[in-house]
Amino acid sequence: MSWDLSTIEGLLAKQSNWVVHSENDCLFITNEDGLDAYVAVSGAQIVVESILFASSSVADINALNEQILKTHQVFPLTTIGITRVEGDEYYMAFGALSSQSKEESIIIEVETLFDNVAAFLDAYEDYLK
Repeated sequence: MSWDLSTIEGLLAKQSNWVVHSENDCLFITNEDGLDAYVAVSGAQIVVESILFASSSVADINALNEQILKTHQVFPLTTIGITRVEGDEYYMAFGALSSQSKEESIIIEVETLFDNVAAFLDAYEDYLK
């Protein structure tokens, strides 16, 4: 099965602890802890991502970047990148999987992203202003 946004929305909406709605060309998901994530289908990939914090809120960007590079392998299925939103840079967590993935894989990817976002925020809080 090749997934599109409407079928993914139906799958994710079945999760009782998530609120899911469509927003432009992606899905917006909020979990029970108030964390937000976006899901988009891009060609052969499903991308799941969440904004962590603004670059401007980091006290020492070089030190944080070094720590991220040294610890990224501790967090399964999720990596951190920097993205630009309305002219400002933000650290973001993201994961990707095939648009041919099984239902369980999509659920696991979103669950893992939420778990890792909470862990990233905890692990890197000392680098924030």
